[in-house]
Amino acid sequence: MRTSVYKQIHNLKQFKEQLLIWSQQYQEVSYLDSNEHKDSYSKYDCIVAVDGITAIKTDYHNAFEDLKQYQQTTKDWIFGFLSYDLKNDVEDLHSNNYDGLEFPDLFFFQPKKIFIFKEDTLEMRYLNMCDDEFESDFTEILNTNIFKEAATAPVTIQARISKKDYLDKVGKLLEHIHRGDCYEANFCMEFYAENSTINPLEKYFKLNEISKAPFAVYFKNQSHFLLSASPERYLKKEAEVLVSQPIKGTSRRYDDAVKDEESKLALATDPKERAENIMITDLVRNDLSHTAQKGAVQVTELCGLYSFLQVHQMISTITSKIDAQYSAIDTLKTTFPMGSMTGAPKVSVMKIIEDLEETKRGLYSGAVGYFTPEGDYDFNVVIRSILYNQKKKYISFSVGSAITARSNPEMEYQECMLKAKAMREVLA
Repeated sequence: MRTSVYKQIHNLKQFKEQLLIWSQQYQEVSYLDSNEHKDSYSKYDCIVAVDGITAIKTDYHNAFEDLKQYQQTTKDWIFGFLSYDLKNDVEDLHSNNYDGLEFPDLFFFQPKKIFIFKEDTLEMRYLNMCDDEFESDFTEILNTNIFKEAATAPVTIQARISKKDYLDKVGKLLEHIHRGDCYEANFCMEFYAENSTINPLEKYFKLNEISKAPFAVYFKNQSHFLLSASPERYLKKEAEVLVSQPIKGTSRRYDDAVKDEESKLALATDPKERAENIMITDLVRNDLSHTAQKGAVQVTELCGLYSFLQVHQMISTITSKIDAQYSAIDTLKTTFPMGSMTGAPKVSVMKIIEDLEETKRGLYSGAVGYFTPEGDYDFNVVIRSILYNQKKKYISFSVGSAITARSNPEMEYQECMLKAKAMREVLA
């Protein structure tokens, strides 16, 4: 059981920074922030969980069933992640590529302490075993110094795939598409640094400052860190309603207002970008239909244009109502991995990209989020993110783009470089 107290927060930005710095004393931290983006589907502006009392950590074997048992037995808030390689639990697939990060395939924890923000109101929701710590914790957070930590040495980033190899691999993907093996493939490549040390908190603050993404995440599990500026929702469940918001279509932001508007308009009218988005919207419609009430899947927005600090994006919104025979975990398993990070048809294209990519995706293009005690949930898509194994001193970020029959390999490469820009800037 949990007890709540409510506090009015006068300087929200400062308090959230103080809270995140204060939280570093714990082994498990999940910090999920909307950065004040107004989203009609989001229930909270920011939610923070610390100090696990129970947890589940597993590889992909039987992972969704294990998560179902953990979630239904706990009947409490749980926070964690689903890695891309859970595809191997859903389908007869394999992940044989190099893995420098060595994150678990699935990890969730039940926190002792949760902080929920809605506008200027903070709810502190603690397990009863520690509800005598409300006031002391609140005072500690308010007294936490916001200091500009000394930046760690610049990190030398290497590309796992050279530009020449990237262009060759996209050429092979186009051959698959022209043969009819698939019609859209999300092809990704890793940038990495070995024997390198960073301050995860300092890097998160920098990444968030230049991105201010609506699904930003700082996630810590002992020596594993995720620093994410994700703009994309994977899936949200509230009661019987599911919402998915895939992103497909990207264009550059410009300081010059006229150029910036031209870039946005070009994205809106680009037939290749619209085709990408519509293909994945159709795939998501099909995925949601597996657990939906008859006739309950709807596209509520197609190819909407949204502007973020780094890029313009094309986003569609698809909703459904869940048939009562299916559980919350069933709705995740039948839609995972998200179509925006695979392509279509999903199983065929996952085999193809596994052969062409050179690293295991792991948490990249997976999902991070939470479950409520009622079995509702909200998960992002792990993109525009830095992953760090502190023990191994291994830093990684990956980027990708959707390859279709209309793709120009050089332009796809430039799109990847655009997406990599924020992470490069932060690590340099």
